[in-house]
Amino acid sequence: MINFQDKVSFIWSIAEVLRGPYKPEDYGKVILPLAVLRRFDCVLDSTKDDVLTNLEKFKSMNEDAREPILNRITKQKFHNTSNYSFTKLLSDADNIADNLRDYINGFSKTARDIMDHFDFDRQIEKLDNNDLLYLTIKRFSELDLHPEVVSNVEMGYIFEELIRRFSEHAEAGDHYTPREVVRLMVSLLFMNDNDILTKHGLTQTLYDCAAGTGGMGSVAQEYLTELNQTADLEFFAQEINGESYAICKADILIKGADAKNVRLGNTLSNDQFKNDKFDYLISNPPYGVDWKSYEKPIKAEHEEQGYNGRFGPGTPRTSDGQLLFLLHLVSKMKPVTAENPQGSRLAIIMNGSPLFTGDAGSGESEIRRYLLENDLVEGIVAMPNDLFYNTGIATYIWILSNNKDAIRKGKVQLVNAVDFFKKMKKSMGSKRNEITQEQIDEIVRLYGDFKEGENVKIFDNEDFGYHKITIERPLRLNFQLSEERIQRVAEQKAFQNLATSKKKGDNGLAEIEAGKAMQVQILDVLRSLESEQLYKNREEFTKLLKDEFKKVDVKISAAVLKAILTGLSEKDETADACMKNKTDAEPDADLRDTENVPLKEDIHEYFEREVTPHVSDAWIDASKTKVGYDIPFTRQFYKYTQLRSSEEIMMEVKELEARIAEQLKKVME
Repeated sequence: MINFQDKVSFIWSIAEVLRGPYKPEDYGKVILPLAVLRRFDCVLDSTKDDVLTNLEKFKSMNEDAREPILNRITKQKFHNTSNYSFTKLLSDADNIADNLRDYINGFSKTARDIMDHFDFDRQIEKLDNNDLLYLTIKRFSELDLHPEVVSNVEMGYIFEELIRRFSEHAEAGDHYTPREVVRLMVSLLFMNDNDILTKHGLTQTLYDCAAGTGGMGSVAQEYLTELNQTADLEFFAQEINGESYAICKADILIKGADAKNVRLGNTLSNDQFKNDKFDYLISNPPYGVDWKSYEKPIKAEHEEQGYNGRFGPGTPRTSDGQLLFLLHLVSKMKPVTAENPQGSRLAIIMNGSPLFTGDAGSGESEIRRYLLENDLVEGIVAMPNDLFYNTGIATYIWILSNNKDAIRKGKVQLVNAVDFFKKMKKSMGSKRNEITQEQIDEIVRLYGDFKEGENVKIFDNEDFGYHKITIERPLRLNFQLSEERIQRVAEQKAFQNLATSKKKGDNGLAEIEAGKAMQVQILDVLRSLESEQLYKNREEFTKLLKDEFKKVDVKISAAVLKAILTGLSEKDETADACMKNKTDAEPDADLRDTENVPLKEDIHEYFEREVTPHVSDAWIDASKTKVGYDIPFTRQFYKYTQLRSSEEIMMEVKELEARIAEQLKKVME
């Protein structure tokens, strides 16, 4: 790695040339694509003449047919058919912009696709207009990135360091994942897989559905190489941002690997790996991403394909798509079969919202229910705050497996690693903390030991589930035929609608007049019964009214009768319960309440113990019972802190008052 730091420093010094026309956060738009171009230029240098000679032989072929032939000459996954190189570009300073475009257009499809998504043509124009293009190309031409000087591994480190530096100004939630965080994820991901860590020549697949610049794939491959140099981890990735996609693809290509498995597009609405399954899955999707603008295809997949699609368990609220990414990854896990007995393992970083957001029956709760009832959640690790460059929020690593070890079956392990960090000497944006290798090793040890302790709790899947029961209490009303309440009857909508008509012309007018007459009759009947007496049984009072209306031959509808009863009634805890029928009381919506009963507890025993002693007339509406799941992580590790006594606080207040009085005395003297 002798080339690593000096090359990075040299490239960083080139970035300083851009100061003025470019803000520091925009340096990467120039430096990253030019670093890629310079690497490509150096890699192809020794075969450049052979490619141009053979180009003439195969000129009649279309590009797709010609590409593998020329790639065999370069012994790379790409080639360039332009007459230009970085050296030749400098020989024509007046036309350097056009010549650079010609040089870029001479690359084969994969490399050209990278430059297209860097949108580098816009930077060429800006650099040229500010007289910086020639100078920048000249500085890069002084940078020796030949494979004999800088290996693929070293080039990967150089490029990743540049990516990290230029990613520090990205928006919160859409950020570069620090290497130590990825290394922890990867350590947890591969922890128990002896095959990939020890078997000779084994090839496995790794997939990142929100790859960003591809850092997770790089760290995973690096980690595996350290432990088993003969194993191969084939990386598959999808990314929505064009520039990040270009960086990811370039990173793979400059390491000498095949970039065909890096694809562009919105993972949630346009899955580029529809029929693929993977051995390992890893991702740090954006937090709180709003997916309302593309919810139609997602909702359609949920409703039409159900569990045959990715989103069968449900969909979360459109303001946060994290759980959609998780469901997407779960759908890409290889099922456990005789041919593939190991299944798949998954590591994903999310904020706290997916742990608890959403009540029983909500999309979020149903997704958690699916994951836990299918025994997919192996463990969750709470991370320290302030680990990321652009956000300080709490984050969690979820580890999922569809083939848990026997000891872990039916269990979920929670690891509280919030205190496993080291303060950085110098903050980098919001990143104030880092996790040392020793702390990573300790977190992995705690996770691997699978023993409860101060920082580890182990639960049954069912411990996170509950029945949300609806507690009803009877509606109790008294009734009075007072003038005040009779006036309330006149204000009821159903009563007022008597004097309206949807008919037109004379028929409508006649209906309105008839309605007004009925209104007068109803009020006359009610006023004839006017008294201060309180009626506390709705059924008896209803019969009284019906009998009086029958006497005067006034026929009223159920809706109008309900309006009359509403106007004449008031809530009264001492009244008899209002009945829906002969056996069932009508519930009072205002007194309705809910209780969450742990799945492991009998609902009726809970009800008798916790509810009945306080409200003896309550009952459970079984038709409204729902199953919910949440993971109250923080609550499990809560430590009570003894409050200071009032005497201690009062003494402190008196001391402060005395000090203030002394200071005021000095001021007044």
